[in-house]
Amino acid sequence: MSTSKIIMKNTTPILRIFDEEKAKEFYLAFLEFVLDWEHRFEDDLPLYMQISYGNCIIHLSEHHGDCCPGGAIRIEVENLELLHSNLISKKYKYARPCIDTTPWNSREVSIGDPFGNRIVFFENLQK
Repeated sequence: MSTSKIIMKNTTPILRIFDEEKAKEFYLAFLEFVLDWEHRFEDDLPLYMQISYGNCIIHLSEHHGDCCPGGAIRIEVENLELLHSNLISKKYKYARPCIDTTPWNSREVSIGDPFGNRIVFFENLQK
């Protein structure tokens, strides 16, 4: 009998992107993630990059084999009201998200990125 155990840590979602400039406008300027690093095998090949906001890490990829467009991720946040207020104040012309209260006891701000992916920021009401 083994005394060791498996410990799973954080997940790192990969979202498909098609345009570096639009991705940076949405994720870095609008959502205020930070660019951690970028990688291309050669100058004219697809981009793969890591962005983060505190402990939240997301990978964005132009590589067609990494993932399909139209994915969705959920990110738990504290102070959803402040996040919502910050996003609305930017007057980003492609998104004016609202706060929704769900039947499963959470409050959520759902935003679609320019590539068909959906990011849901949520706060649990059950505490």
